Amino acid sequence: MTDRTPNDRQPLVEPAPCPRPQRRQILLGASLAGLLQACGGGGGGGEAPVPPPSPTPAPPAPTPPAPTPPAPTPPAPTPPAPSPGSAPFWASYGGNAQHQAQTRIATQPLQRIVWSTPVDLAPPYRAGGFLLIHYGTPVISGGNTVLVPVKTTSAGDFEVQARKASDGSLLWTLKSDYLLPASSWTPSWNIGLDIKGRLFAPAAGGRLLIRDGVDSASGTVQTLAFYGNASFEADSASYRDKLRINTPLTLDGQGTVFFGFTTKAGAPGGLKGGIVRMAADGQALWKSAAELSGDAAMFQTAMNAAPALSLDEKTLYIAVNSDPAISSMQTGYLLALDASTLTLKAKQRLINPATDLPARLSDSATASPTVGPDGDVFYGVLENTRTDHNGRGWLLHFNADLSQLKTPGSFGWDDTPSIVPAGAVPSYAGASSYLLLVKYNNYYGIGSGDGQNKMAVLDPQASQTDPINASVTVMKEVLTIVGPTADADTPGGVREWCVNTAVIDVKGQSALVNNEDGVLYRWDFVNNRFSESVKLNAGIGQAYTPTVAGPDGLVYSINGAQLHAVGR
Repeated sequence: MTDRTPNDRQPLVEPAPCPRPQRRQILLGASLAGLLQACGGGGGGGEAPVPPPSPTPAPPAPTPPAPTPPAPTPPAPTPPAPSPGSAPFWASYGGNAQHQAQTRIATQPLQRIVWSTPVDLAPPYRAGGFLLIHYGTPVISGGNTVLVPVKTTSAGDFEVQARKASDGSLLWTLKSDYLLPASSWTPSWNIGLDIKGRLFAPAAGGRLLIRDGVDSASGTVQTLAFYGNASFEADSASYRDKLRINTPLTLDGQGTVFFGFTTKAGAPGGLKGGIVRMAADGQALWKSAAELSGDAAMFQTAMNAAPALSLDEKTLYIAVNSDPAISSMQTGYLLALDASTLTLKAKQRLINPATDLPARLSDSATASPTVGPDGDVFYGVLENTRTDHNGRGWLLHFNADLSQLKTPGSFGWDDTPSIVPAGAVPSYAGASSYLLLVKYNNYYGIGSGDGQNKMAVLDPQASQTDPINASVTVMKEVLTIVGPTADADTPGGVREWCVNTAVIDVKGQSALVNNEDGVLYRWDFVNNRFSESVKLNAGIGQAYTPTVAGPDGLVYSINGAQLHAVGR
C-alpha cells in the first residue's frame, strides 16, 4: 500500500496490506490523499504452490495490561552471537545494529498461533477499515523474555510489556510518557536492548527510560535526558512539546545508544532535529541534521529510519531529510559519521537513478540503512515522480565510505533489506557471499504496475536490466515469488506483501514474511515455494510490519494490531 501527499502525487507511506481499487478511492478522498495498491515484482520467478494455511486455533485471550510497574527499585566481520541470559537475542529493529535480520537458530514449524497479545489497545482504524500506524518491533532478551512495545490509548500512550516466550504470560510493564511526532501515518515507538540486556525505551522530551533486569519481575528504572535531567526539569513543558525522538534505537556492543530526534520551532536550548549518541554512562553528544549535512534545509533524522553501525562499529549511518511542512517533496542525504564523535566522514545526496533528480525520503516510510557483511550500505528511497517506477522506489547501494554509488535494487519503498547468506539459496551460482531479501511489489494502478506482487532475493554484486524501466541497470534477481492470494478487486493481481523487515532463518534456508491476506508464510529458498503458512486474521489494510525470531525458534509476526507467536 502506498500513500501520497496532495501536492506531490507520489506514494509515501509504508503500510502493509494494500487497498483494493475501491478502498483506494475511499482513501484518496481522505487526508492521506492517495493510498495506492502496492506490491508486485518484475522479472523472473513464478508462482509457487502454497500449502493451505494451518488451521488457526483461537489464541489465548491476551493478558490485560498490568497496573503501573513496581516502583523502580561490535563486531567484525559479523556481529557476535549473544550469550543466553545476558546479551539480547533480538536487540532492536532489524535484529542488530546492522539491521541484517537473521537468526542462526532454526525456527519452529509454522503450525499454530502459540499465543497472541495486542500491540495496540485502541487501534486507530480509518475509513474502510485501514490501520495506518507503524508498530514498533518486539525485542527478545538472551533469557527469552519478549519485550513488546504497546500503544495503550487512542491518545497515543505507551508501555513496554515483558512476556514469557513460552506462553505469553505477563512478567511486568513499564509505562512511558512518550509523545509521538507529527506525521500523516502514526510513527513507530521502538525499544532496544543493550549488550548487558538493559531495556531502553523513548520517553517524552527526547529522554530515555532504562530498565535493568528485564528477565525479572522487578528492576531498577532510570530516566536520562541527553541534554541533562536538570535542563528537562527546569523547562519540562517546553521539552515535552518541542522535542521528540523520531527513530528506532540502535545500540552498539559497549552499551552506547544512537537515536534521531525532531524539534519544533523554539525548542529549548536552540535544539534542532538531528542525531544523539548516549554512552553507557549517560554522557551524550548530539548534532543537528542541518549542521552535519551542510544543508540548512535538512530538518531531522528521517522519521522511523533506524541508525545503522558499520561492522567494526566505528561508523554510524543515518538518513536526514527536509521538513514536510515546507517542502512538497521531502529529500535528503545518507550520512556516514564517526560513531565516537558524530563528526561527518562522508555524505551522499540520495538520487533517483532513473532521473538523476533527488529521491523522496518520506516521513511515512520505515526504510532504514542495512550494512552488509562486506560493509556495503543499502537504503530504500522513493522515486521523485510516482510513475517513474510504479511507486516501487529504489534500493540505493553504496560502499562503506559512501564514495561509490553501486548498482541499485529495483524496489526500495518502505523496506529494510535482510541479509541472506549465499549458501542459504542452493540454486545460486554467483560470486557474492550474501544476497538481499526485499519486498518486490508492483503496485496496481501506478504507472505500468500490474498488481503481481512478489518477494525477491537479489544479488547485490550482479546486474540486469530493470524490469520496469529498461534505461536503468539494477541488481540481478536470484529468486522471485508471486503472492499466493488473488485480489478479487485488482484484475490479475494478488494481495500485497506487507513487511518492512523480515527475519531470515539461516539454517532453515527460508524467510518468514507477512502478507496482506492475513497469513504468515515461510518462503523456502531451496524449492522456491511457500512451504508453511498460518492464518493470523482475515486480512487487513495496514502499515508494513516486521517479523522476528526468538532463541527457542518461535516466530513473531505483527498483523492487525496483534503480536502473534507462531510455532509448533
